[in-house]
Amino acid sequence: METTQAGPLDIVLLRFPTTQFNGQIGPALRDLVISNTVRVIDVLFVYRDLDGSVGSIELADLNKELEPAFIDLHGQLGGGLLDAEDVDEVGGGLDPGSSVVVLVFENLWAVPFINAVRSVGGELIDQARVPADLVAAARLGLRSDS
Repeated sequence: METTQAGPLDIVLLRFPTTQFNGQIGPALRDLVISNTVRVIDVLFVYRDLDGSVGSIELADLNKELEPAFIDLHGQLGGGLLDAEDVDEVGGGLDPGSSVVVLVFENLWAVPFINAVRSVGGELIDQARVPADLVAAARLGLRSDS
């Protein structure tokens, strides 16, 4: 039986209409890390100022506002996977005054399931992700038909 020590990686791009955050994202992500649901591999904040210039903040450069959400994770955060090319690619499509967070995370929750599938000779042959807003809309549609 082949076992895995790593879960699948996801890269998620989250768009925001501003460059200001309310402090809820960091603690929510921290909770996922502490519960061993995910491991953060890298985070990149890309923003376009009102004058049109593009900038970025990498995981290693978290400012004091964001740092408390991650301070007790003691090296559990990665970094270094995303680079200047990613900033250029993401930043080129941003409206002035808006931002994108690029989040790369490993799905630790999946490791026991992957091992169970492999233990009986199973293998992943395809995967798709349905966005949460489409799932919610489908559920609303199903409820209104009943």
